[in-house]
Amino acid sequence: MNIHEYQAKAVLKSFGAPVAEGVPILTLDDVQTAIDTLPGPLWVVKSQIHAGGRGKGKFLEAEAGEKGGVRLAFSKEEVMSHAKAMLGNTLVTAQTTDAGKQVNRLYVEDGADIDRELYLSMLVDRATGQVAFVASTEGGMDIEEVAHDTPEKILTLPVGDGVSDADAAKICDALELTGKAREDGMKLFPILYKAFTEKDMAMLEINPLIVMDSGDLRVLDAKVSFDGNALFRHPDIMELRDTTEEDEKEIEASEWDLAYIALDGTIGCMVNGAGLAMATMDIIKLYGEEPANFCDVGGGANAEKVAAAFKIIMKDPAVKGILVNIFGGIMKCDVIAEGVIQAVKETNLAVPLVVRLEGTNVDQGKAILAKSGMNIIPADDLDDAAQKIVAAVKGA
Repeated sequence: MNIHEYQAKAVLKSFGAPVAEGVPILTLDDVQTAIDTLPGPLWVVKSQIHAGGRGKGKFLEAEAGEKGGVRLAFSKEEVMSHAKAMLGNTLVTAQTTDAGKQVNRLYVEDGADIDRELYLSMLVDRATGQVAFVASTEGGMDIEEVAHDTPEKILTLPVGDGVSDADAAKICDALELTGKAREDGMKLFPILYKAFTEKDMAMLEINPLIVMDSGDLRVLDAKVSFDGNALFRHPDIMELRDTTEEDEKEIEASEWDLAYIALDGTIGCMVNGAGLAMATMDIIKLYGEEPANFCDVGGGANAEKVAAAFKIIMKDPAVKGILVNIFGGIMKCDVIAEGVIQAVKETNLAVPLVVRLEGTNVDQGKAILAKSGMNIIPADDLDDAAQKIVAAVKGA
């Protein structure tokens, strides 16, 4: 689960991280509160959407102007002007689709005198099974570009059960921190580790982490996502969820405990198991089409859950065909077949459907599909299934 920048900063501040004073804006009536609360003389007005690259983004609406989604204001009147131009308009960035995201929230915060911009993030290093810091002196830039062009400027440092003084010193060295900034870093990095682990974060990115003219460190931007499997432990974090930033199909899928992620392709996928789902998407691409979604119904789904997944996939108008790829272990193939038939009936399916079943009760499952009288294309294996659905979609 993702949260907005202002929410991420509030979480980090509660652990003791240095952040600027700021006021979230939900309506234009809130702007005056921000103007009265923050002293200036420099204010920063930031669009709050779940996507990066806001500063370089562009609004679709002409009245929003050519400026990006993060704007400086040097007067109270300019704060209000920026807020009116941005709130409710649609922002397109490198991390959104061409349709962009509507800006329903803003964040107005104190400006800062910046001496240096740095990059710092935290994630789980799958290679070591440990939390790792990623640090670079090239803050304020796309870290992907830095990794591609100058990988030597990025340090990845796995840490154990906490950040030792030696770990913190290595991060300080990687960021070339000296004096007051180094003192702040030695305090900040253990704070970030504590926040990351106690709140079950999946990713924490601070870009930029700044050294101010005074020598102090400050978290200037923050992007945080949380491990969805651990959210039951954090009702306070769940309260921060903004469903307006999420795909409606993904929201409905979460209510059925389905792992669903919307993609940009034309072939809907319903699979049990994340690895099998990834392989299914790969082979669809191999044969020249694109998956419309990642959908893992899990190992213990019943007919109702399968039918629900089917309906969610069909809500995507871009879907021109569906591939069901099930390996029955705990889940039985006859249950899957019944769920597929139920969903086909309830959705009046009008696109090609290919079903590949293997595993427990596979013969019963295939027999149920064959006797249904419905236009379901059977497949013997994954390769056969992928070729058939791609051919059917292209033929359609």
